[in-house]
Amino acid sequence: MIELLLKGLIIGVSIAMPVGPIGLLCMRNVLKSGIAAGIVTGLGAASADTIYGALAGFGINAISSLLTTYSAYIQIIGALFLCYLGVTTFFAKTDFSNGNEIRSRYAYAFISTFFLTLTNPMTILSFAGIYAGLGMGHEAVQLKDAGLMTLGVFLGSFAWWVILSFTVSYFRDKLSVGFSMWLNKLSGSLLFGFGVLAMVS
Repeated sequence: MIELLLKGLIIGVSIAMPVGPIGLLCMRNVLKSGIAAGIVTGLGAASADTIYGALAGFGINAISSLLTTYSAYIQIIGALFLCYLGVTTFFAKTDFSNGNEIRSRYAYAFISTFFLTLTNPMTILSFAGIYAGLGMGHEAVQLKDAGLMTLGVFLGSFAWWVILSFTVSYFRDKLSVGFSMWLNKLSGSLLFGFGVLAMVS
């Protein structure tokens, strides 16, 4: 049981760790609204990773095939949303939000990140490849084993986002307004670029 949980933890961290649009969103939300916003953002990504991990681990082939069949359309939707986030981030205010504004953004941070992660069908292909290499993801696998792996994926993915949020939060109070403005422009441009690349691909 411990071995399966540890494998899931490693898979979750390895899927979440590569720097991409979700990582940029997490860092942006921490800098703008504080560490809790980053953790909520990470929770959205970890929840979506867990769904894809469960689909691969439990061998739910019908849903997996449906997602990959319509992957281009799903990715276009996510790409358009990334472009929207890029534009809004580029023109975002440079001052930090007050308490009421921060709390009102938590639900949006979770839902938007969850949606963006789900609109990347390559995630389930990554899980399918990893699980196949470990002998998981077919009907002969016990539900308990797949469940432990899925739990490990969630814990590993979420742990990475918590670590990233704490790391970025450490530098948050040290940033000047000018540097914060520069970060908004940079992260907005990168998010928009990720969206364009996703549409082109």
